[in-house]
Amino acid sequence: MRFLDTRSTEALLPYPALADALREMLESKRSGQAHAPPRLAVPLSGGASLLIMPATDAGVAVTKLVTVHPGNAARGLPTIQGEVVAMRAETGERLGVLDGAAVTARRTAALSLLAAQALAPRPDGALWILGAGTQARSHLEAFHEGLGTQKVFVSSQGEEKAHALANHARKLGMEASVVGDVEEALGEASLVVTATTSAEPVLPEEIPADAFVAAVGSFRPDMAELPAALIRSANRVVADDLEGAREEAGDLIQAERAGALSWENVLPLEDVIDAGRPEGPVIFESVGHALWDLAAARLAFDDDLD
Repeated sequence: MRFLDTRSTEALLPYPALADALREMLESKRSGQAHAPPRLAVPLSGGASLLIMPATDAGVAVTKLVTVHPGNAARGLPTIQGEVVAMRAETGERLGVLDGAAVTARRTAALSLLAAQALAPRPDGALWILGAGTQARSHLEAFHEGLGTQKVFVSSQGEEKAHALANHARKLGMEASVVGDVEEALGEASLVVTATTSAEPVLPEEIPADAFVAAVGSFRPDMAELPAALIRSANRVVADDLEGAREEAGDLIQAERAGALSWENVLPLEDVIDAGRPEGPVIFESVGHALWDLAAARLAFDDDLD
């Protein structure tokens, strides 16, 4: 059994290939060939969470154990820590252990990439990222590699981290700037990623009609990156997992409470991934699912499954 550190895990999960693996997993989910129960979330002290996420298909089973500590940034520690144990479903033979934080960052960004490839009204536009942490970095890389995105705007309360992310983008060959002006970013960007831990909306109530928004930071009912009025105005609202969104997606939960959203109008990604590119604005709400970790494990250990 292999124990893979962060860099080794990342090397096995290139974003475009992982997006393809996630597309296949969406089909397996839709056809009932892959299964995962609702994840178990255990509250920890200081607003932290312990997440336990099993999943399986006919060939591979995984269990993911992750802790999320929003206060760790101030301590100089990773916000997300954990591991993904992969095994053969038929025999229980362990294939290996992947770095959980790397899997989470990569599969979340690759799923947003897949959603943008299928649903973004203008996927060739500039990118605006709100936040400058791990998810912001992974989404920057994923959109650059998978969509060919060449220009990015970065907004973050942490100015030093925002400039560091912009510098990383420049090293990738992208044009990058740190902005505090909403109008400046929305004037050019057609791709928006919110990757914050904010409890208050970070986007305005109105965005351009050709915008695609991937909201990945709101993982508790009391957190909301998107205002209810923005969700009300969206032409399409899509969730990576509808059941999980009902329980955890603060953006949608709060919009529903405000009368700005009906859950009947929220579509699961597997139902629209091949339906054609819609008009915007489009909102993609991502809360995570164990099947996405299963897709990553299948890709990582593909050579061992032959």
